[in-house]
Amino acid sequence: MLEICSNLSTWQQALLATLFTWTMTGIGAAVVFLTREVNMKFLNSMLGFAGGVMIAASFWSLLSPAIEASMDHPIGEWFPPAVGFLLGGLFIFLFDKLIPHIHRNASNREGVNPERYRTSTLLVFSLTLHNIPEGLAIGIAFGAAIYGEMAVAAGALTLALGIGIQNIPEGMAVSMPLRGDGVSRTKSFFFGWMSAVVEPIFAVIGVLTVSFMEPVLPYALSLAAGAMIFVVIEEVIPSTQKNGHSDIAVFSFMIGFTLMMILDVALG
Repeated sequence: MLEICSNLSTWQQALLATLFTWTMTGIGAAVVFLTREVNMKFLNSMLGFAGGVMIAASFWSLLSPAIEASMDHPIGEWFPPAVGFLLGGLFIFLFDKLIPHIHRNASNREGVNPERYRTSTLLVFSLTLHNIPEGLAIGIAFGAAIYGEMAVAAGALTLALGIGIQNIPEGMAVSMPLRGDGVSRTKSFFFGWMSAVVEPIFAVIGVLTVSFMEPVLPYALSLAAGAMIFVVIEEVIPSTQKNGHSDIAVFSFMIGFTLMMILDVALG
């Protein structure tokens, strides 16, 4: 796998990695063919696990390299990561206010003119919004490898692996509620899988941005981290705390965080 990646251009590596994460979303969405309902305790534990993976990846795969890349900054190595991190949160906040959506286990609709859409459609939009920072993170990580800040064989691929693992419950979190709303199994699977189609698109945007503008590298890395953490705090964690299974979700979060930390430290 590593030898194949080394023979590809950076944007092709990022695209291949996000095609993998997109496929993992499809695997999760395909659970709809096996059952009409999913155990809420199981789904909450999987989403908690996904949140842990995303938080750990945000630090070890993105913020830590951003700090290392800022060592010679005249203000201080803290400045680019701090600015980028806050801009990442603002970036997703603006998308959150513009794109019509509804969060899982929530009743209030958000975004511009959400009343024009069915609840199932708004749920798909919500998870699509969730996948934007993940695609950016992978693209920026691969782009960073051009400057030797991260080894493609380690940091970027580890990040893609972690995001791919946590995309399985995300696919389930779209397809199963759609099926519960009466949507056919095929359409539920299709929309669940397509909710992550933005990952390859934003991965290419991310890798091309940092490939041509080295000075923005630490800002871009930390922006992706801020965007991912905003999504976890605003969407992933709250959705696991509303139906009586919060403890299992918290422990699953810790397991996901630990696994991603091990992957990054051992392989990074």
